[in-house]
Amino acid sequence: MAYWLMILLGKLLTFLLVSNFLQQHFANGEPQVPCLFIFGDSFSDNGNNNNRATLAKANYRPYGIDFPKGTTGRFTNGRNLPDFIAEKLGFPQNSIPPYANAAVGSVEKILEGVNYASGGSGILTESGKTLGDLIPMDEQLINHQKTVSRIINKLGNKNATQLLNKCIYSVAIGTNDYINNYFLPQFYPTSRIYTPSQYAEILLRKHSQQLRTLHKREARKVVVYGLGLLGCIPYEVRMYGANISGCVDKINEAVMLFDSRLKSLVSDLNNNLTNATFIFINSTGISLDSNIQGSITVSNAACCQVSELVSAPQCIPFGKTCSNRTQYAFWDEVHPTETTFSAIAARAYRALLPTDSYPFDIQRLAQL
Repeated sequence: MAYWLMILLGKLLTFLLVSNFLQQHFANGEPQVPCLFIFGDSFSDNGNNNNRATLAKANYRPYGIDFPKGTTGRFTNGRNLPDFIAEKLGFPQNSIPPYANAAVGSVEKILEGVNYASGGSGILTESGKTLGDLIPMDEQLINHQKTVSRIINKLGNKNATQLLNKCIYSVAIGTNDYINNYFLPQFYPTSRIYTPSQYAEILLRKHSQQLRTLHKREARKVVVYGLGLLGCIPYEVRMYGANISGCVDKINEAVMLFDSRLKSLVSDLNNNLTNATFIFINSTGISLDSNIQGSITVSNAACCQVSELVSAPQCIPFGKTCSNRTQYAFWDEVHPTETTFSAIAARAYRALLPTDSYPFDIQRLAQL
């Protein structure tokens, strides 16, 4: 009798833990979801690369010059894209830890989510490897499985599933499959083997598998970001030279093939996976809209001082920075400023135009 009573009490305590956790997070409507899990590259990384043997790291000044906690490993001057999305969802600032820290922390700290993103990484494992030791998407998913296992061990399978189904999962990856693979022919043969259309199909087949894996691990609310105008990144313009458009047209054209099919993939996943809600954020459309420019007047140069070496698009350690940071689109020659991230996040969270997101925006996704 005592044995069964102990089991009953154990289940009751677990139920109360989950119920209190959810009630706490939905009190007064904030946060709008109990947890946020983040996958991606340097646009999302908040410190996972800091202690890895890689050139793709931002744990030095002037990165973080405008971030409240200073230099953390974010590849910008302040907050990055997931930071703004997290804040709009109602999470306290800097509350979603990098996996590098969360993996060794208490399980309570991962119940609100984890950031697995790694600067330089891609959909394909080999993308960005010229930069050193990275965490590609497949490995990020392995790390997430370890997190899920810890949550299950803490809450039990049923309660863990209930929690994980309510979370939002942010996936913003693929940039390095182009700028640090396909359009880096001195290190990768992909552009000589595949047409842009064929390469986009290879990426999408792989990414489809990855997103389906995420669904198998109880993800039901997934945000998938398009890649944006990579041919307008100052680093790519410096490498290839600009067309009349002011950008590298062949890069933008290749990326647009990927983005259009990524939107179709989102539709396919929604139609074929159980209780799945995937949404697509049209980064290209948002960045082309004149309404997003605001105070930004410089979009063809880095705000921080970068090396003159062709292979070095990041800020020089402790180098000079522009004084009018809110007027620059790019912090270094690849990564947006906090101002740009803020503008994109605002439209991703609450769409201004019907083309900003498909089938709807993050705010609506959180309400499901």
